[in-house]
Amino acid sequence: MNSITWDTLDWTVLDRLREIFLAGQQAPATYWTSLEDLANYNFTYAQRIGWKWDAVIDELKRRSWTPPGGTLLDWGCGSGIASRRVIASYGTEHFASVGVSDHSGHAVQFAAATAREFFPGLKVTTGTGEGRIGTLVISHVLNELNEVGGRALREVIDRSDAVIWVEPGTFADSRALIQMRESLRTQFHVIAPCTHQATCGLLAPANERHWCHHFASPPPGIMADSDWVKFANRAGIDLRSLPYSFVVLERRGVREAVPSLAAEGCSRILGEPRIYKGYAKVLACASEGVREMELQKREAPEVYKAFKGGESSPLWRWEVEGVRIRNPKPAHPES
Repeated sequence: MNSITWDTLDWTVLDRLREIFLAGQQAPATYWTSLEDLANYNFTYAQRIGWKWDAVIDELKRRSWTPPGGTLLDWGCGSGIASRRVIASYGTEHFASVGVSDHSGHAVQFAAATAREFFPGLKVTTGTGEGRIGTLVISHVLNELNEVGGRALREVIDRSDAVIWVEPGTFADSRALIQMRESLRTQFHVIAPCTHQATCGLLAPANERHWCHHFASPPPGIMADSDWVKFANRAGIDLRSLPYSFVVLERRGVREAVPSLAAEGCSRILGEPRIYKGYAKVLACASEGVREMELQKREAPEVYKAFKGGESSPLWRWEVEGVRIRNPKPAHPES
């Protein structure tokens, strides 16, 4: 099933898929025409989505949050990269089973077969089922959703104890996720990326041009990997650019204690710090809202250096004086 190598990539398939992705077509009937389509996609484009999931999972672990047990459902699974990343990170023993669901029968067949190959001891099912869902995994589906698909998605959300949802870091997808967050926050705790349970600060009129997005890092060594560099050049993509938006929710009452809510009181940087001579600007979200702030290099040279190098924690505790950041400390020092 996963016998693709760099030498056997089918560029006819990859070029056709890339045209569909760029056009933003809504789940055309010819999206996946064969299992070979999925195998080629899984070996290349899907890995970049997997790197975004790695970043989300890393942040969730820093916040001491683990998904509930029970069934893991990968809705709109595609090649199944999202559910495989989650299972690999938390362990097969954490989940009773994994289900894969997609409008494409080819995608369901590929994702199920690959899950069985990677996790031979885990029960794998197809379809959405009818019972309670422990953790619902959703990845890169918003630009394909029609009205029928939206209703189907809401039905599985209503049966889920937790939702981990990752989308491209575009303005439109971010804003759509914000609307979903707002519609669900009375039933769910907002785990991430937010540090509060209040209305999203980006909905304030002053922030209408901003959006909630973040950047993942590719695995170490990718830029020195000649195969990946050749692929990126051929596909016309930047391996270093991995913008994403996400939201993680846990249904209220599922667990007595939700450790990640300890992030309340923190500020989360949106996008990336903007570096200037002697200072940096950040757009930061906190319970008080979303606003732009400045960090003077002389105030915290090591933090400024981390901002400049793209190696800083996304979550911070700091004091604010006007628009100036004082005494910044990463919420998770080990980061």
